[in-house]
Amino acid sequence: MRGGVLALAWRYLWARPLVSGLNLLLLSLGLAAVSFVLLVSEQIEAGVRRDLAGVDLVVGAKGSPMQIMLAGLFHLDVPTGNIPLTALDELRAQPLVASAVPLSLGDSLKGFRIVGTTADYPVLYQGRLAQGRWWSEPLEAVLGAEVAQATGLRPGDSFAGSHGLGEGGHEHGDHRYKVVGVLAPGGTVLDRLVLTDLASVWKVHEDMHAVDESDRRALEAEREITLALVRYRSPLAAVSLPRWVNAQDGLQAAAPALETARLLRMVGAGTEVLRGFGAVLLLAAGLSVFVALLHAVRERQGDLAMLRMLGAPPWRVGLLIAAEAAWLALLASALGLALGHGLTALLGWVLAQQQSLRVVGGWFSVWELLVPALALLLALVSSAWPAWRAYRLDVTELLQAPH
Repeated sequence: MRGGVLALAWRYLWARPLVSGLNLLLLSLGLAAVSFVLLVSEQIEAGVRRDLAGVDLVVGAKGSPMQIMLAGLFHLDVPTGNIPLTALDELRAQPLVASAVPLSLGDSLKGFRIVGTTADYPVLYQGRLAQGRWWSEPLEAVLGAEVAQATGLRPGDSFAGSHGLGEGGHEHGDHRYKVVGVLAPGGTVLDRLVLTDLASVWKVHEDMHAVDESDRRALEAEREITLALVRYRSPLAAVSLPRWVNAQDGLQAAAPALETARLLRMVGAGTEVLRGFGAVLLLAAGLSVFVALLHAVRERQGDLAMLRMLGAPPWRVGLLIAAEAAWLALLASALGLALGHGLTALLGWVLAQQQSLRVVGGWFSVWELLVPALALLLALVSSAWPAWRAYRLDVTELLQAPH
């Protein structure tokens, strides 16, 4: 008999396809907005925390700490400038510093940044090779997984970097890098970087600007790096080291923990807007379902009275209305989740074209289990009064009413 109620509720649901389709659309869009917010915010937070890689401080040229953090850890902004190579030695000499990893930026490969650094940098992210080996001399490069996929380069191939951190810069055709390795996908910032030795970056730019040997020696004496990623030896460093860095001429400290909290608050403002949009859609869907079911009870009074005469108890008639709403909730849950994942995949594709944060449509959050529960709760609440009206139908009065 329960199967009969569900089958009859399904037929009743699609007896008015336009109304049911509208209710399904509103409910699905609201649930998709909720699912999209869950998937994107969770992935962004996970990606941001993963790319922090235990770095306690980012040191760069004077400027915005947020810009330094975005450029140094996430490679999503341009750096504020360069700092002297001697500053790296001074940082490493500090007793509260456990390690300081240098980064030199300035060139790119088809929009992917070329990062001059040391072997300590991929260790921060537990980078592993999928092919080839690590660089051992200047102008050898190891490609991130996304870079290799986008460019088609493999170990043994060569390429020329372009000046600047975006596409369209002047190509350094006289200095071609040799690909010696490709990183395994790790879901970190390494996936979208080209790694090479610090000396590679210096060589490219010194050869470009040096007129003679005297110029070369002068440039070597003035070598710079762009940023330094610092790890503390002791928690006490968090109090004194940023203050010391900011007191140095031309240096600026950015605390990733502090700047990341600010960044996530800014991202959170956007997610709150999307949550509000989803809530409005769900409220509209709930009201629409309520009105539709209330009208359905009035239109089907004759059918419901006939069911009662055939022996159906009042609770089964009320259950029929609730089952109709439950069908709507289940369909909307499936469509909403599918649409939420589809929108997330679309956003991930857009971000991938911009070499930005990694977002994928295949991500699953445990909180998504609440989406069907939310849909079912909303549908049952919306159907409560119409179901009660169906339960309270007076069969005798309906039979005596003139037709």
